[in-house]
Amino acid sequence: MSISPQAASARNREICQMAPIIPVLVVHDIAHARPLAEALVRGGLPALEVTLRTPAALEVIREMAKVEGGVVGAGTLITPKDVEAAVEAGAKFGVSPGVTDTLLDACEDIGLPILPGAATASEAMHLLERGYDMLKFFPAEASGGAPALKAIGAPLPKISFCPTGGISPSNVATYLSLSNVICAGGSWVAPLDLMNNGEWGKIEELARAASQLTR
Repeated sequence: MSISPQAASARNREICQMAPIIPVLVVHDIAHARPLAEALVRGGLPALEVTLRTPAALEVIREMAKVEGGVVGAGTLITPKDVEAAVEAGAKFGVSPGVTDTLLDACEDIGLPILPGAATASEAMHLLERGYDMLKFFPAEASGGAPALKAIGAPLPKISFCPTGGISPSNVATYLSLSNVICAGGSWVAPLDLMNNGEWGKIEELARAASQLTR
């Protein structure tokens, strides 16, 4: 079933409004998938972005999709093949670092709501022209950070963003204070060392603290 850009943006806006932070997850061990998702959901972060950066990523999505209360998406979508694999694994939304028309066509045709990446006003305008008004700002810090995103927002008030890339507890509040930011993506809520040690309670604590950030 296909999806329009407008419907994709509306769905991703709903997902972004679930919590102030979307965990950006790089998971190497399939055994971590269920307990990690459960800890993050218990902590108040139900929207989970699993990046397709590891061989285990698709199986991780498959396992996380079984966790009650979670909404699992696939990040680092680059090609139509990525899109097909993500949907087959159970992803409910997609995230891309940038966009091509080929990638957008694939997501629209298969019905996967995509949060497309943009780093400049021109990229954002191209996406708005196509019908997307909920975007990912990436790489956020390397692209000028919150001041750049605020500046882009002034002439483009119809567009909302989820900034990702270099977001941390030390700067996230600045991003969330912007009127054109719905949420932010961050990896600090699921550190690799805590995953490897099975310290799911500590990850839940990090998630709970992130869920209470003010937008």
